[in-house]
Amino acid sequence: MVVCIAEKPSVARDIARIIGATHQHEGYMEGNGYQVTWTFGHLCTLKEPHDYTPLWKRWSLSALPMIPQRFGIKLIEDVSIKKQFSIIERLMQAAEGIVNCGDAGQEGELIQRWVMQKAGATCPVKRLWISSMTDEAIREGFAQLKDQQEYQPLYLAGLSRAIGDWILGMNATRLYTLKYGQNRQVLSIGRVQTPTLALIVNRQKEIDNFKPEAYWVLSTIYRDTLFTATKGKFTSKEEGEKSFQLIKGKPFIVTKVEKKNGREQPRQLYDLTSLQVDCNRKFGMSAELTLNTIQALYERKLTTYPRVDTQYLSDDIYPKCPQIMNGLFQTKTAGKAVYADLVRPLGGKALPKSKRVFDTSKVTDHHAIIPTGVIPQNLSDMERRVYDLVARRFIAAFYPDCKFSTTTVLGEVDKIELKATGKEILDPGWRAVYAKDVQQKDDEEDGAQREDEEKTLPTFVKGESGDHEPTLTEKWTTPPPYYTEASLLRAMETAGKFVEDETLRAAMKENGIGRPSSRAGIIETLFKRHYIRRERKRLVATPTGIELIDMIKEELLKSCELTGIWEKKLRDIEHRKYDPAQFIEELKEQINTIVRDVLADNSSRHIALTTDADVKKARKRTPAKKKTPPQLPADDSIIGQPCPLCGKGTIVKGRAAYGCSNWKNGCKFVIPFAKE
Repeated sequence: MVVCIAEKPSVARDIARIIGATHQHEGYMEGNGYQVTWTFGHLCTLKEPHDYTPLWKRWSLSALPMIPQRFGIKLIEDVSIKKQFSIIERLMQAAEGIVNCGDAGQEGELIQRWVMQKAGATCPVKRLWISSMTDEAIREGFAQLKDQQEYQPLYLAGLSRAIGDWILGMNATRLYTLKYGQNRQVLSIGRVQTPTLALIVNRQKEIDNFKPEAYWVLSTIYRDTLFTATKGKFTSKEEGEKSFQLIKGKPFIVTKVEKKNGREQPRQLYDLTSLQVDCNRKFGMSAELTLNTIQALYERKLTTYPRVDTQYLSDDIYPKCPQIMNGLFQTKTAGKAVYADLVRPLGGKALPKSKRVFDTSKVTDHHAIIPTGVIPQNLSDMERRVYDLVARRFIAAFYPDCKFSTTTVLGEVDKIELKATGKEILDPGWRAVYAKDVQQKDDEEDGAQREDEEKTLPTFVKGESGDHEPTLTEKWTTPPPYYTEASLLRAMETAGKFVEDETLRAAMKENGIGRPSSRAGIIETLFKRHYIRRERKRLVATPTGIELIDMIKEELLKSCELTGIWEKKLRDIEHRKYDPAQFIEELKEQINTIVRDVLADNSSRHIALTTDADVKKARKRTPAKKKTPPQLPADDSIIGQPCPLCGKGTIVKGRAAYGCSNWKNGCKFVIPFAKE
């Protein structure tokens, strides 16, 4: 018999059906020469300190650092796990061969290798490596089984990660708890969680220490169009007033009219992080909820493997794309073919093949997240939303570029230059896939969505001149925004650096902190430890989180860049470019240094305790978010001023009231005319 071992019962059932193992037994299915069994995710874990020596059972500073001569594994203490493992062990010890059907990634490889080691399996092992759970993908995978030895570097990378996390986590957690925890709270320290917490704390300190500064902006209204001085901000009102007086009452002259055509490429396909970012911004979904939802869609065969960090497809996927499009064409929601009108323009001809979509050199284990072409049925509202994002992103990838024109008009009043710009969509191209939704831009501060400024300017002619209405507006500098889950995921991806450009961001992923599949769990751990709390969409550090980061002096523990370097080494292990033994030795040296430095601290500092009750109180104290515009006079002096409510439009005069020029996009700023 050949034993196939999957990571979940549901996956095992699908595999068993395809290969003909149809007879049900307790803990496995059998038939056609196969026995198909399963784990429940991790059945095994690294041994705990007390499993190596009784001396490590009691938490003691004198026992640190704890570094076993050789790391071992053990079964997780759980009745159902032990019962299932006994079945797996019996099957494997009698097997002629084994097929590892675990999730095709680093963690999936580690889970099944540990189970096989613990079960004492000695027979040959093959690896099933697939990116989707469709029947076709499973059949193809079994027709192309690989030798498990090909995935040895993947296993070594996963093992190095687990051992590294044990060395740092076990030792640093005990060290800081005993030294600074007041014997009342475990202070959890981790290779990825601590630098992530440091990101949030450091941003919060920037906000708390920010001192707003006033500045003044000179602008004018000419032919119902707002022109702003190109000199930029005035740091003193006197300087601004001087320029204001220079242009007041003098004619505005158009000096240059420039029109440029541009193109905007379709957005790249989703990897896990970019999908989590969009779900958080658009729907307020946590990173963990997004991962669980896209994982469910994968297991239902509707989307491909989700735990990926590439936004490209390999060339061998291209022939399958028309079939996927056909499945989307037939997909219905509430009886309506939601994608038919979007797929139809792509029919009747070969789909375009772009390097921005298809690039085998940028795909390692798995390709970007795309639909499989299986028609979805009975999706929950949340599943439908996530599936819709993936489906539209896939369709849009084959649409032409969006074409637009940008008009820049320069004007001059007494040698002071002012500028207005406008953008006009000439051909929506891929934007048509999203209709109005794609014109929305995400606000990093609170996840709200803003409209792109796409306005068409009136026709101006160089040399024309006329009256204008100048204004000098006082504004204040603003602090950086709090992290949201969306912006934090991006910061983790790029080791704390804010990178908007897609190409540059992709290049920095090598040095990101954490793996795409683990980042959601890291954020949830920070919540569970009461290091951070939610304040609407904002992530706010608690006193415990702030004091912990302040207490840690070792940059290696809290620096995103340094942690990103460790993460790069783990990826290099996976690609046979770095020695796993050297990685572990470096971590051992690191923890020795950390223990020595902390023990040398003779202060009596302690870290504040944050409880569930503290978090609930803070949540109650958080006021509802309201925007109250300042009081403005109800007269023509406010015309042309920036809207104080949305900040995007300017004040215009209507029939019965002053309002915002951005009213079409939902701004409700209104001041009725003053009564005479």
